[in-house]
Amino acid sequence: MTDHQQDIFSAMADKWPSNLVATPEVKKFSGGTIDGKTLANMRSLGKPVPESVKVGSKRAYLAGSLAAWLRSRSEG
Repeated sequence: MTDHQQDIFSAMADKWPSNLVATPEVKKFSGGTIDGKTLANMRSLGKPVPESVKVGSKRAYLAGSLAAWLRSRSEG
């Protein structure tokens, strides 16, 4: 991974207006590269997903964890 790619993912979390990314906002956060429903499906299958919290009946991902997860899945 190049330094530029590292900066892209760091910037995603830094520029997001909250420390949390609600599941419906994952697509916007990721620039359309992944949908929150995909993460929900992966979580239900026991696959690794970014760190998240549940607030009431809603799930939100930690912005830094989501950016790091996207970084780990990216290819240069």
